[in-house]
Amino acid sequence: MTETRVTRILDIKYPIIKGGMVWVSNAELTAAVSNAGGLGVMGIGAMDTRILNAELDKLQSLTNKPFGISFPLIRPDYEAMIGAALDKGVKVVVTSAGNPAKIYKMLESAGVVAIHVIANVKMAQKARDLGYHMVVAEGFEAGGHDGKDELTTFALIPQVVDAVDIPVIAAGGIADARGMVAAFALGAEGIQMGTRFVATKESPVHENFKYAIINALDTDTTITGRKLNDPVRVIKNKLSREILDAEASGASPEEILGIIGPDRTYMASVDGDVKDGSVMSGQISGMIKEIKSVQEVFDELLSGIEPVIDKIGKLSARTQT
Repeated sequence: MTETRVTRILDIKYPIIKGGMVWVSNAELTAAVSNAGGLGVMGIGAMDTRILNAELDKLQSLTNKPFGISFPLIRPDYEAMIGAALDKGVKVVVTSAGNPAKIYKMLESAGVVAIHVIANVKMAQKARDLGYHMVVAEGFEAGGHDGKDELTTFALIPQVVDAVDIPVIAAGGIADARGMVAAFALGAEGIQMGTRFVATKESPVHENFKYAIINALDTDTTITGRKLNDPVRVIKNKLSREILDAEASGASPEEILGIIGPDRTYMASVDGDVKDGSVMSGQISGMIKEIKSVQEVFDELLSGIEPVIDKIGKLSARTQT
């Protein structure tokens, strides 16, 4: 299970990718994932070119393993930001939240591995037709910004795998070996984890944010932003209740945006305000009970694969008798 087209194309040991999360995926955390044998992806969506260059310099000093950057195409300066990353020698680019057609020619000319995050079959086919090397198929269980069609990972992955011939990386609702084996059973050739890496020792987010994940129960996330046509999964708190109450009362998009404001993700991730900040986390928050190092996360996940497969094998043997 450790060698797939994903590992071969990316030249990594294990088909495990870290999501490029804003305010989370800095140089240290990205390097830790790459050094553990996966693909660290640095989220540059909240950076400017000055910070980007400094973080890339730091990242390249911390690892000699493959890594990538992730950038939302909704930002108007996408070409300048991705161009700055390419100038620093970045070889893997993950795009999301926008039309991949407007940047692919630039990625193709640079000869990088291009990956696009998708949430339905049509988006996957478009990325494939453009020439993207692989897609991250992200289910509605994932933390942060989710697909508007609300397709869950279990339903999304096999449909995308059946529709495209490029490698599919499964994301959303994966935190351990059981999730990884399930993703591969559905046809994925790699997994992407976000929330699990937020709650690690190398993660730069405030300790309050990490413990909001550690203390979360299975029902402690919710979706805000449906009224804005921008669903976001977060841990329930004072802010999420205010947003949901406003949506339920028929508030206008402008009024809802007024409640959200511009800095809620920063407030939670950096300042540690987990009451009035936006604590973006996936449904697997309820599965995470301990802050571990990135290496410990890898060790636990990889050592758990064979026992899961053995259990399935025994179940299969019993059904055949």
